[in-house]
Amino acid sequence: MATRANCNLQKRVYEALTSDTSVTGLLGGANIYDAVPQTANYPYLTLGQSVDRDWSAGSDDGAEQILTLHVWSPAGGKQQTHDIIEAIRTVLRNGPVAVNDDQRVSLRHEFSEARQDPDGETYHGIVRFRAVTEPLAA
Repeated sequence: MATRANCNLQKRVYEALTSDTSVTGLLGGANIYDAVPQTANYPYLTLGQSVDRDWSAGSDDGAEQILTLHVWSPAGGKQQTHDIIEAIRTVLRNGPVAVNDDQRVSLRHEFSEARQDPDGETYHGIVRFRAVTEPLAA
């Protein structure tokens, strides 16, 4: 089950990506999905696995979220996949600063890869980010 911080982080990431014209231009629109509609056209981006880890200590609250994004592009799209990954990294480089009124987040790129899917018709890009969330100072 996703935590409030994770849901808010995904919302901020979605908002940042859909409002950026370099990302939406490469995707041919705001083709960013949690659940992909059957009518989706390539290329598109999906919100993948998210993991929450509590790292609170004593009186200090904190959490770590791992967020994975997936890029899907037609077979001729290896370069397209890399371009979309780079656009995502550029937009999220400094990360959403606040996930809500009482939490801030630092967002860091962990890794990216692009590979041809076993179907031979699709390129699949994977982009993983690590976010550390902590309360804003009172």
